[in-house]
Order: sequence, then structure tokens, then C-alpha cells
Amino acid sequence: MPTVSTYLNFTNQTEEAFLFYKSVFGTEFIGNISRFSDIPPSKDMPPIPEADKNLIMNIGLPILGGHLLMGTDAPESMGFRLTKGNNVYITLHPDSREETERLFKALSEGGKVEQELQDMFWGDYYGSCEDKFGVHWMFNCDQK
Repeated sequence: MPTVSTYLNFTNQTEEAFLFYKSVFGTEFIGNISRFSDIPPSKDMPPIPEADKNLIMNIGLPILGGHLLMGTDAPESMGFRLTKGNNVYITLHPDSREETERLFKALSEGGKVEQELQDMFWGDYYGSCEDKFGVHWMFNCDQK
């Protein structure tokens, strides 16, 4: 069955961010956590700098409804130039107001509330925040 995942890039904070998301969602990582040190040496590729070897190359964590959150560190030594922005939001659709409030509180802690949770004109309970890692989240609960 086809699926969709959200892939997040961080500057040397992927492990910290995903341990945080693991604690929020109470789920376990999928498969092994791949690190840049796992890349086999190649004559076509410069060696991985020692400072980057323990960074995360790939990680996956199921969150809600089968959605997979994936991530990587984006080392500048490999040509990445990461710019945090508001061009991506992860939208959660929890089953209850209680779960919506729990997730909102946990993800906004240390970050920034953009819009407090409230009943909206379209009939749902909605809010948005930016977490402490610069990731933007929207919450939309249709439970009355």
C-alpha cells in the first residue's frame, strides 16, 4: 500500500529532535538508525570528517495514523546549507481533544505558540506551534 512520510533536515540536532518526538508520541524507531559512519568508503567520495561520523544519516519514527516522520542531519561538510523556514507544517489529526491538548503542550514547550488551540469557524478544534527545533506543527481535531 502506498504511504507518505515527512522528511526533516536538521543541523546536527536530528538525534536530539527524534528522541524528543519519540517521547511525545510514545512510539519506537523503525529499523536501525543509520549514521554517516555507516557509509562505506569510496574512491569517488571524500572521507567523512570525524566530527560528522556520529551524525544521523537516516531515522524513522511512526507518529499518528501510520504517518512516518523521517530525518537526517545535514552536514555542511557534505555541501548542505540548511535554512529553517515555515514552508512545511506537519498537520496532526488526533482522535480526541485531550490528545490534541497533550500533543500541543508537549510540542510547543520550549518553542513558540503561533495560534492557541480553539474552536474554529469550520467546526474543528485547531491550533499551531513551532517546536524548539524550528519544526512547524498544526493540530486539527474534529471531535466536538
